[in-house]
Amino acid sequence: MNAETIARWQFGITTVYHFFFVPVTLALSIITAILQTLWVRSGDLKYLRLTKFYGKLFLINFAMGVVTGIVQEFQFGMNWSEYSRFVGDIFGAPLALEALLAFFLESTFIGMWIFGWDRLPKKVHLTSIWLAAIGTNLSAIFILAANAWMQNPVGAIYDAALNRAHMTDFGAVLLNPVSLVTFAHVITSAWMTVGGLMVAVSGWHLAKIGNAAKNPDAGAHRFATKFGAWVLLGAGLLVCITGDIQGKIMTEVQPMKMAAAEGLYTTEGGDGKCADFSILTIGSMDGKQAVTPIIKVPCMLSFLATGNFDGKVEGINDLTKAYESGTLITPTNELQKTSYATLKAKIAALKADPNSGWDWAPNIPTSYWTFRIMMGLGFLAMAIGAFTLWTLRKGGVPKDNGLWKTIFWVAPLAPLFGISFGWIFTEIGRQPWLVNGVLPTASGVSPGVSAAEVLITCIGYTLLYGVLAVVELGLFNKYVRLGLPAVTEPKVLTDADAPLTFAY
Repeated sequence: MNAETIARWQFGITTVYHFFFVPVTLALSIITAILQTLWVRSGDLKYLRLTKFYGKLFLINFAMGVVTGIVQEFQFGMNWSEYSRFVGDIFGAPLALEALLAFFLESTFIGMWIFGWDRLPKKVHLTSIWLAAIGTNLSAIFILAANAWMQNPVGAIYDAALNRAHMTDFGAVLLNPVSLVTFAHVITSAWMTVGGLMVAVSGWHLAKIGNAAKNPDAGAHRFATKFGAWVLLGAGLLVCITGDIQGKIMTEVQPMKMAAAEGLYTTEGGDGKCADFSILTIGSMDGKQAVTPIIKVPCMLSFLATGNFDGKVEGINDLTKAYESGTLITPTNELQKTSYATLKAKIAALKADPNSGWDWAPNIPTSYWTFRIMMGLGFLAMAIGAFTLWTLRKGGVPKDNGLWKTIFWVAPLAPLFGISFGWIFTEIGRQPWLVNGVLPTASGVSPGVSAAEVLITCIGYTLLYGVLAVVELGLFNKYVRLGLPAVTEPKVLTDADAPLTFAY
């Protein structure tokens, strides 16, 4: 493998691992704030116990997310220096705002929340967790805006003298239609994940307690389990809606990605006909041809791609011909238009290099299956939410048996792995581009880094992240099993010389 391939593997491994913590942090920060709000408004200590219990899990996850996320920035400069130089003028603004605004809010007010239980008035302390949660979600806005620009590079032109993109409209970058729908899709997916986490954790405790109504933990865990199930089901419906919108925008700006998601080689639909969506297709070993659709939903691909049941969906072969003739890359936006001459030269050089493996289409089997695994896991998680609500009706409780133990494992992991496979599809489906229609992936790698150097760091990071995974799971398991903490009504200390109380 060459340096580019190993660098892609390294970025993929570290990014997917880091992203395991992101959806939990995004949604659990808000849910912790909601639980504390319920306590402040009602005075019911069960909400305070749930706040501290899930708040502890939030802090463990937040800390691990920060540690693993730092590596992403280093890779931009080490392995992808040409990419960093090309997009630096664009990425500088959203990433700076993410650090100066979003990370400032979350880091500052999380500290106040941790140490302020007996130092801050109740409502001021509540405000600190809400500001931390807002900062966490603001961070997602700016990060997703940067990624969405790679999918749909708007608000920029090509600077031929410096051979880099130059931003002309920051508003267009932030309000990129890909960014707006991606943020909504990611946030609702994150809520699905945390809804599943609450079903798993509180449902497991509730199953252990059984029908012991006098147990002081029973009411709290019943509330949390039911709350998590409603979140899982409601967020799942929103994921379906936002995903449908995202598919239509994806077809407009990245038609090859939609074709790859279906393994569609010849154009279908239009003129009164429709394109079917396959649940299962048997393809050739090299992924160059879809042989037999085994299970399919009539006309569904046309609707997913265009919103019409007879909409036209371009196939991989036809799109490849259009790319080869230059009729598809030209002026869809100013950056592609102004960089087209340089792009043609880069592609010609890549085609002439037998080691580049240039292909206008992404890896078809991976695109096809990650798209279906993403959706399948999402629907499975929604079914668990509905089944949990049905079980809890009329005072019912989950059973402490093998079926429910399996459900408790699947409830958080299905949406978490679903959103992770969704990101794998998003990034692999964009290939062979780093910046869609502008910068090929092979042109973004650092020219002075050898394959051996990248391989060494790739192995090192993978082993390190394996150790961190053991630490994370160990801490989660420990505090989940400990259950709800015993609490008393916090009192604000008036002695200025009293030591700070570390809540966790």
